[in-house]
Amino acid sequence: YYGKEKFVEVLPEGSLPELNRVVGSNMCKIGYKLDKRLNKLIIISCIDNLIKGASGQALQNMNVMFGIDEAEGLPMCANHL
Repeated sequence: YYGKEKFVEVLPEGSLPELNRVVGSNMCKIGYKLDKRLNKLIIISCIDNLIKGASGQALQNMNVMFGIDEAEGLPMCANHL
């Protein structure tokens, strides 16, 4: 579902997202693991709440509203901690 989204990366099964891979970026990393014992799918996402969670999301939405590339002015690479 997220295959064409610029700011979403779904990691391979069993890989969990790390905060240092999203800090300072507009990225959302998603990890998942199937717990066969409980028959549950565990999904964990990781974002920088100052960029993706607030200001970056607002800028991304504005870009879309005005017909600008949604990535314009938004960092895609993390500032590793």
